[in-house]
Amino acid sequence: MNTNKDRSFLNAILMLLVAIISVQSSGSLAKVLFQSHEVLVVATMRLMLGATILAFIGRIWQINFKKVQWKTIIVYGLALAGMNGLFYLSLQRLPLGIAVSFEFIGPLTVALCHAKQRIDLIWVGLAIVGMAMLFPFEEASSSLDFVGIFYALGAGACWAGYILSGQKSSGVSGNHTVALGMFIGTLVLIPFAIQTGQFLNAFEPTSLMYFGALAVLASALPFALEIIVLKRLPPLVFGTLTSLDPVVAAISGVFFLQEHLLWSQWLALATIIVASIGCTYSTHRAKLKIEAKLKQQKHSL
Repeated sequence: MNTNKDRSFLNAILMLLVAIISVQSSGSLAKVLFQSHEVLVVATMRLMLGATILAFIGRIWQINFKKVQWKTIIVYGLALAGMNGLFYLSLQRLPLGIAVSFEFIGPLTVALCHAKQRIDLIWVGLAIVGMAMLFPFEEASSSLDFVGIFYALGAGACWAGYILSGQKSSGVSGNHTVALGMFIGTLVLIPFAIQTGQFLNAFEPTSLMYFGALAVLASALPFALEIIVLKRLPPLVFGTLTSLDPVVAAISGVFFLQEHLLWSQWLALATIIVASIGCTYSTHRAKLKIEAKLKQQKHSL
């Protein structure tokens, strides 16, 4: 029995890692699109095409809409819209490292609020230290754009809402939840995309091809995997494991963009990895101990 639970837990972690790698690998593609399209147009197309892909794969027309928990879906969709739109807006005003550092306050806050053991606080604390070490203080010495900081913090708050709402029952399957949520997120962002006056340019054949690839890598695949993961991992583990995002981004930068890291940044990445592994292991061990204790009490009755 424990073997099956261990396997399910491990599978959830592997799916989350695939989701993280998928999102980070889409970063270079998004940068290409930023050169020819407005940021909010990119964010809108990413959600809209991702939702369309998942809708066809999951045959969304077969949903029993009477069973849909629309409150959960709407909150989830609003969180998706904020995560995408606000973070992309922050990148217009802040260096990437600083924007990511502010955004990660969201998931780390969720992890901290769900820490129940003393050792949990140690792992979350290590993740925070690692994130602080990644923060480019030399760039921060110049005046920071407070609007950009506001956008990044807002994206982090939406990320926290995404984690919490994704764990609630929506009345439909995971893929259907993501598709409906992404459609709602699209409805939120599309007026802003239209206001740029460049929204229709995104539907040119060449642009659609790039946006389709971005939708799969940055939205459809990772969000579909994460909605499954959110049902299997506690918020503490999910929130801490997401700190691996900047690790994957930094390593991708070394291999694909020839970006070199300082020794202190490599130490920061190692710190985050240790925190993520430690949090995952200790939380799962504690869960198994509680289940074993409950099982023993049941047999003694």
